[in-house]
Amino acid sequence: MTDDMGDAENRLARVERLLEAGERDLVPAWRRATRGEPRWAVTAVILVAVALQLMLPHRLALQPYWALPVLELVLLAGLIAANPRRVEPQTRWLRWLGLGLISVISLANGLAALRLVADLVSGRADEDAVPLLLTGGGIWLTNVIVFALWYWEWDRGGPMARALGRQQHADFLFAQMQSPEVAPPDWEPAFLDYLYLSFTNSTAFSPTDVMPLSRWAKMLMMLQSSVSLVTVVLVVARAVNILK
Repeated sequence: MTDDMGDAENRLARVERLLEAGERDLVPAWRRATRGEPRWAVTAVILVAVALQLMLPHRLALQPYWALPVLELVLLAGLIAANPRRVEPQTRWLRWLGLGLISVISLANGLAALRLVADLVSGRADEDAVPLLLTGGGIWLTNVIVFALWYWEWDRGGPMARALGRQQHADFLFAQMQSPEVAPPDWEPAFLDYLYLSFTNSTAFSPTDVMPLSRWAKMLMMLQSSVSLVTVVLVVARAVNILK
């Protein structure tokens, strides 16, 4: 009887300590309202994507070749002006502005990839292996960035919705969610985590340590693997044929 009373008192004391500690000990950071993540990482990666597009052969781009990159920079400038330091939830139009920016980047890279594949199939591609590999590598890397942006923008409603802690059901299961004891107490997925997810999916052509949970996440990862596989196989095969 004494042991039972002692156990009950211990459980009660533990509950009281948790309540005193507040929500931080009761709910993981990725499921509660937190500050928006810093903007520098996603801004830097978008600038890399714009630079890669400008370096591609002009025949692969929508003419004039500078039109879409300039539009991307204008949209990015609008996002930075509204939220210069952090991706904070403010107004609905900011989310639509972000989705518009990702759509333009996707359109530019998708068009370049289609034209490169058409050139490879028809035999109109570069006769030098090095420029061909550089072009294919630029499109592949931009594709990694594009899908990282889509994953980041759609997981649990996007970065602004995640900062509010609105959606409790994740679309991607990160290792820190399964084993919170190995992660800092304030850990939550940020853009670089989605960039890592996109890179590993493009190289392994399958999930690695981040598992898709929702159907849209599975379909998007399947699409990325397919695009990456086609690009790599065709470009490498053509380059090898040139070298021979």
